[in-house]
Amino acid sequence: MKKPAHRVALVAFPGIRAFDVSVITEVWGADRTDRGAPAFDLRRVAADPATPVPMRGGMALLPDRTLAWLSRADLILVPGLDDHLTPAPAAVLDALRRAHARGTTLAALCGGAFTLAQAGLLDGRRAITHWNLVDLLRTLHPRVTVVPDALFIEDDNIWTAAGTAAGIDLCLHLVRRSHGAEAAATIARSMVTAPFRTGTQAQFIEHPTPRSDRDADALATVREHALRRLHEPLTVADLAAQAGMSPRSFARHFRAETGVTPLRWLLDQRVAAAQRLLERTDLAMPEVARRAGFGSEVTMRQHFASRLATSPRAYRAAFNASSATDSAAAPGSGSATDSATESVSGGSSPIAR
Repeated sequence: MKKPAHRVALVAFPGIRAFDVSVITEVWGADRTDRGAPAFDLRRVAADPATPVPMRGGMALLPDRTLAWLSRADLILVPGLDDHLTPAPAAVLDALRRAHARGTTLAALCGGAFTLAQAGLLDGRRAITHWNLVDLLRTLHPRVTVVPDALFIEDDNIWTAAGTAAGIDLCLHLVRRSHGAEAAATIARSMVTAPFRTGTQAQFIEHPTPRSDRDADALATVREHALRRLHEPLTVADLAAQAGMSPRSFARHFRAETGVTPLRWLLDQRVAAAQRLLERTDLAMPEVARRAGFGSEVTMRQHFASRLATSPRAYRAAFNASSATDSAAAPGSGSATDSATESVSGGSSPIAR
């Protein structure tokens, strides 16, 4: 049976940013099913679908659905604004409130957080916007808990993202969350961008510079070295030695360039490697943990729980096609939700030494 297309709504009204509209359209509007990506049904939703929505630069967006279509959407996206004092139409704000009350996932790119804040949906919740707009969001909407340095965050099924490129990060994350790492990677490859970035927007505010181009080249070489040897019990000290630096100096320069510590980066790469193995293979869990470089299945479960809020078994049940088929065919087999409740016990990672 063919799986129905994931229904995605782009909310359009005068003042939205053309860049964010383009990002949303590039991620969800292109048909990549021939490359294994999921099918999406992206609709441009507005209060008056008969009127083109003007955007900066002489461009216009032609809506194709009324706001009523939001009741059918699985995901609703709010682009950023050219002028962050732009009031959204009352009908749009009312429709967003109703959608959140129904439990629909909402996501705002960059200054789209101001639209959600106008609707009162961010009151008492955590949110992020472009680093240059953080103070304005706090001033205009004091009931919002503004987080200053994330790339994107979620609170009560409402996602917000920092500026410009972080909108791409959020869109790919939402694909990964609903359809798996391989689907996000397929779209990212088509866009010639990274399927995910680690770090915070602080790395872009501070503009840290390595000591020299040689240091930057050394760190890039070390990252490539680590990615080829994720199955080995690498430590931060090992990577520092590979770069020809002391561990303290290596950690400082690594964080300046990437925005995260070497250990956090390495753990993120291991989780991503495990995701790919769970999606593409039927390897036993201990073997997946070994190939991804975790010391044990227990350690892998810990990191899946902390980063993805699920377990490896539940992830495989959701995103491995053969596992899903087997599960559906086997009477009395557990669901992905059941698997997600498996306990996470203690253990230590080989890279924490």
